[in-house]
Amino acid sequence: MFVKALIMAAGYAVRLYPLTKDRPKPLLPVCNRPIVDYIVDKVGKIREIKKMLVVTNDKFANHFTNWSNSSTFKSKIRIINDGSLSNDDKLGAVGDIDFIIKNAKVEDDLLVVAGDNLFDFELDEFVTFAKSMQPSPSIGLYDVGSMEAVKKYGMVDIDNNRKIIKFEEKPSQPVNTLIAVCVYYFPQKTLGLISEYLDEGNNPDAPGYYINWLYQKRDTYGFIFRGSWYDIGGIASYHQACKDYEKRK
Repeated sequence: MFVKALIMAAGYAVRLYPLTKDRPKPLLPVCNRPIVDYIVDKVGKIREIKKMLVVTNDKFANHFTNWSNSSTFKSKIRIINDGSLSNDDKLGAVGDIDFIIKNAKVEDDLLVVAGDNLFDFELDEFVTFAKSMQPSPSIGLYDVGSMEAVKKYGMVDIDNNRKIIKFEEKPSQPVNTLIAVCVYYFPQKTLGLISEYLDEGNNPDAPGYYINWLYQKRDTYGFIFRGSWYDIGGIASYHQACKDYEKRK
């Protein structure tokens, strides 16, 4: 069965101003390549994926169209404009996933990757794991190695079968150092749950809130990634990623 990939790139990244005032965060350069290039390289290695959907907004749609036209994976990439014009009228991350499922008529399993994830691990093992856990959804996990660092993210606890048994957004007293990263695998049969979540009036923006809701509705499994991962959430983390990647050259 084929899988569609969705790269989330419709945010406005106001915490990175002025760097992102006229350029979207996923197109910021790291070692002379935009962040999204590294993601597309990883997604492109997954043989089940024949199409990569990139959701963006009206402000930056042309930026992504120009980028995709020069991409090695041009034939696989489809840029979709969610119609939002600013941070004030954005659909939010969960809202964008729902928008894509409906407007792109997604009828396959869906691999979702945030466009500001920068990592060196491969995604094919995660997809293999997620397919083995169907019909349950699966999410990517990462060990940040510090109880203090966990407080900035969504903390996850799993049992011996890797089933999620606890999720807490920005915990004040974390119980471990595992966090959820925005790499999700949603089997086709679970895609309708996103509309259900939104129809209940839940938070359409931070995807962690959806994962917290989801694992209580359906068995949800976690796959721990090994390697380096950067959350490009602010200027300091962006500069750190650039510095570290320069050292690898």
